Amino acid sequence: MSISKELKSAALIAVRDCMGLRPGERVAVVTDEPCRLIGQAIFEVTQSAGNPVFLIEITPRRTHGEEPPPEVADLMQKMDLILIPTSKSMTHTNAKRSAQAKGVRVATLPGVTEDMMVRCMNADYFKIANLTNKLGDLMEKTSVIRVTSPAGTDISMPVEGRKAIRSHGLFREKGMGGNLPTGEAFLAPLEDQSEGIVVVDGSMAGIGILSQPIQIRVKNGYAKEITGGAEAKKLVELLTIHGPLSRNVAEFGIGTNDRAKITGVILEDEKVLGTIHIAFGDNMTMGGSVNVQSHLDGLVYSPAVWFDEKKIMEDGKLLI
Repeated sequence: MSISKELKSAALIAVRDCMGLRPGERVAVVTDEPCRLIGQAIFEVTQSAGNPVFLIEITPRRTHGEEPPPEVADLMQKMDLILIPTSKSMTHTNAKRSAQAKGVRVATLPGVTEDMMVRCMNADYFKIANLTNKLGDLMEKTSVIRVTSPAGTDISMPVEGRKAIRSHGLFREKGMGGNLPTGEAFLAPLEDQSEGIVVVDGSMAGIGILSQPIQIRVKNGYAKEITGGAEAKKLVELLTIHGPLSRNVAEFGIGTNDRAKITGVILEDEKVLGTIHIAFGDNMTMGGSVNVQSHLDGLVYSPAVWFDEKKIMEDGKLLI
């Protein structure tokens, strides 16, 4: 397995700068066949730093948010630091949450590719952190977020009292965690309260870049009606695997990474500066109450966004 110099450099930034690896810390890298190269690169740079490190390859999960095998979940709680480059996201799993609750620092890298690692890990994470923190602070002062878009999105999401997550890529303190590469501010709308229409016209987790928009009608906080072409049918199938709770409006987020671009891999797409995403399914990771083994983000192009009466985005351009 040949690992490029650029990929090793990106892996080193992830482990050293973003995760703040310290001497003697025990590290686990959990990967699967599609992301094996990334897993190997992270393993090698960690090993070169002199840290004890485990490389674990699991069978790819069926959907984003599905749990790892229990033996892996158990091992995760015994580490100081875990990096998870896997084809399906383990961000919204009980295994990750339980490890963090024990003080483990966890980075998930769902669907990560070599190109994405090299490009996005070389972003200015201190600049990203500044913008992400500013948006998070504004979100926490907001009662209702409203989003519209040229494609027909028009949804209101009550969020009063919800804590914003500032995924800025610097996860150096005990129990911290998030995606790498990263750059987003997000929160969980209040359950049962979002109303309106979301037209996903960028990309959709589990599907990729869309050839036809997916229209999702939201009532009482749930996706009641999903229409469009073959990709809308595919979304319905993915949601059906895990039942009605997977239709919960779980997340509203804004991308803050200026190096990210739309690739069809939601890990990167949802971080693109000038886009917003709305996710359905599990929201426990962000302080909600819906626990389900599914979390699917949909990307909306050229949005206008209001935090209460204050317009903070127009046609995909931040106004702050």
